[in-house]
Amino acid sequence: MAGRRLRSSTVVLGGMGLLALTITSCGSEPDKRCADRTTQKTLPSSECRGGGSGSYYYGGGKGSDGKVQGGSFDKSAVDRGGFGCSKSGGG
Repeated sequence: MAGRRLRSSTVVLGGMGLLALTITSCGSEPDKRCADRTTQKTLPSSECRGGGSGSYYYGGGKGSDGKVQGGSFDKSAVDRGGFGCSKSGGG
């Protein structure tokens, strides 16, 4: 019986992992950081709030030179959805 119980636990844990993947990947926001549009240098997040000089840069990361790379200032350009997600609405 111990072998049977182990298999049941594996199935339950695998199912929970799949559920967690679906919940976190569908509809999640892409990473964003505050950056200057001209120089692409990262700025404090306060510069993107309340009329500061920065803009949010979505996706990608920060290079060794302190500049953002691999993403876009256009959120829709990096918002890919996730497993089982659809960009179009139902109807």
